[in-house]
Amino acid sequence: MGPHPAVAAIRLAVRRVLHDVLTDLTDTPADPRTAAGTRPLVLVACSGGADSMALASALAFEAPKLGIRAGGITVDHGLQAGSDLRAAEVVTRMTALRLDPVESVAVRVGRDGGPEAAARDARYGALDEAADRLGAAAVLLGHTRDDQAETVLLGLARGSGIRSLSGMPEVSGGPGVSGRSHRYRRPFLQVDRQTARKACMVQSLAVWDDPHNIDPAYTRSRLRHEGLPALEKALGKGVVEALARTAQLSRDDADALDAWAAEAETGVRDADGRLECAKLYALPPAVRRRVLRRAVVAAGSPAGSLFARHIEEVDRLITGWRGQGAINLPGRVEAQRQGGRLVIRQG
Repeated sequence: MGPHPAVAAIRLAVRRVLHDVLTDLTDTPADPRTAAGTRPLVLVACSGGADSMALASALAFEAPKLGIRAGGITVDHGLQAGSDLRAAEVVTRMTALRLDPVESVAVRVGRDGGPEAAARDARYGALDEAADRLGAAAVLLGHTRDDQAETVLLGLARGSGIRSLSGMPEVSGGPGVSGRSHRYRRPFLQVDRQTARKACMVQSLAVWDDPHNIDPAYTRSRLRHEGLPALEKALGKGVVEALARTAQLSRDDADALDAWAAEAETGVRDADGRLECAKLYALPPAVRRRVLRRAVVAAGSPAGSLFARHIEEVDRLITGWRGQGAINLPGRVEAQRQGGRLVIRQG
């Protein structure tokens, strides 16, 4: 008799991602830590919740069959009393799954961008450091299809354009030890949250439900427990699946437009590398705004602080020029029009 359908589903999702990791390692120059005779290491980022515990169990089951070492990292954000004890408990659970190495990493959460963004930045910083230090080929994240739906709705609410509607990619982050391959992998973006929880239940895996996930002080928590249920009540079941499909379609479109903008950028600069307003004006708006965003980020504006409204203001220097002054942008970057050229630099 085979495994429970929920367990089979999560194992299949992880198996596919591990095959992708091995393919990337074959196609790229190897780090000495993943050279011949050394089995590559894949880590799971585990909070102890149902999604990440299901992911940890699937990784522990599938990795040895493919000659991959499986390890785990849990991040202690220090935001709740006893968080260090909770992290130690998660380490014990991952060790019981025979993951090795297993670590708990404590971080200090700042305030930039709000509590959720600050915690996310601290978490990824810790995961990057651990992956570099341990020589991991990839880090698996337990984001589910439900998380993807929430991300799409948050992007829609911000009005940040098609890239925000793309949600979370299956692969992201900077190159890991495998060169061109990307570090972060999300095997569960086509798996719903209930399947992951069911997989934990039938395997008798203890899980921890983070109280922040039901705290109405957090935007994502309100969306999860109030917004999405209200949409499903009004529109019927299938909203989560539809939003996840929207993410993939939007990502395909956004990738194509980004590629177009990268090619177009060289053609709208003069011999000195300055952006020519007349040539920018001739571009389709979606492509022009991407060229402008690339230029603003290159000048030093943090991508995470740069919103659609900022780029719209810069775009008006091209499409609605009436002699207006410089536009102030995040990162002390200024954009202004001078003699038919668009000058973007740190002030």
